Amino acid sequence: MSQGLVILPTMDLDVVLLALLVLAVTLAGAALAVAVARRRSGPDAAAVVDTVVAVAGQSLGATQSMIDGQLRSLSEELARLTQTVTRLEAERGRQHGELTAQLRATVDQTASLTSTATALREVLASPKARGQWGERMADDVLRLAGLVEGISYVKQRVLPGGTVPDFSFLLPRGLTLHMDAKFPVANYARCLEAGTDAERQAHRRAFLRDVRARIRELSGRDYVDPANGTLEYVLAFIPNESIYAFVHEHDPDLVEVALRQKVVLCSPLSLFAVLAVVRQAVDTAAVEQTSGEILSVLGAFGQQWDRFCVGLDKVGRAVEGVEVAYRELSGTRRRALERPLARVEELRRQRHLSIAEVVDPDEENAAEVAGAHR
Repeated sequence: MSQGLVILPTMDLDVVLLALLVLAVTLAGAALAVAVARRRSGPDAAAVVDTVVAVAGQSLGATQSMIDGQLRSLSEELARLTQTVTRLEAERGRQHGELTAQLRATVDQTASLTSTATALREVLASPKARGQWGERMADDVLRLAGLVEGISYVKQRVLPGGTVPDFSFLLPRGLTLHMDAKFPVANYARCLEAGTDAERQAHRRAFLRDVRARIRELSGRDYVDPANGTLEYVLAFIPNESIYAFVHEHDPDLVEVALRQKVVLCSPLSLFAVLAVVRQAVDTAAVEQTSGEILSVLGAFGQQWDRFCVGLDKVGRAVEGVEVAYRELSGTRRRALERPLARVEELRRQRHLSIAEVVDPDEENAAEVAGAHR
């Protein structure tokens, strides 16, 4: 597009220059004709001069019209070119701003990655920091698995032999599963930073030797002691999936070697799976224990229920005896007493005897109390 915009004005300029050249040639011819006419001084000189002047005037007018048209076209092209340049300049400014923002974001991300890499390098270089990093990763996995410290597991509890595992998982029937979160990764970091293949291989072999030494160390402690209530395995936590994959890739026999020494290697994902099984076992044992307690309580309830039924039967028989006695009193005995009373009432009426007024002691006491209140 830019080349087209540049070529078009150049072509117009060439046309203008050609028109000027034609005008110059015409004027030169007119001047030459005038000079010749003056030399001749003949009767036709004036006519020749008039003819030359007229032709020159026509040529000059045509050339002027052509020049004006070309100048207008050139002005229009220059205006379009100016608009295009202005638009391109605005687009360039916008793209420059976006590029600047992207470069700034890239610089910020690079700085963040550099800071993270530096912090990670410091962690890998310090044994204490590596231990804290492993414990922090293990804490995150335990929290995601739903385990609660003090209920599902304890940290840094001293064992009878004097050793201190990082984590001890509390299992049913008083059993315990220990886990250590410390793992040697110094040579692994050196392997990643090695500049040559020879250095990389040397550090890789050193790292794998460190891993095997760590497995032997864990198997030599009293983390596995079934006589004192532990399971027959101990967990060795590898706090990074890449390191876990690196170990399996470059030492495929290491898993079998570790299992023979009662050590189970766990990455964050595999530890989550192991803890899910452990939690399910704990929940199942809790339900089983609760079910036994419920059955025991139901047995005691059955005994008390039998005693209650015996007592209820006794009360029922007593209530039935009272009901029979009540029916006898309210029926036969009442009618037997009402017959003499009816005869007495009949005799009193026959003899026109009045009824003696009998004062109820309760009514008399109530009247006295009412008078005292007044």
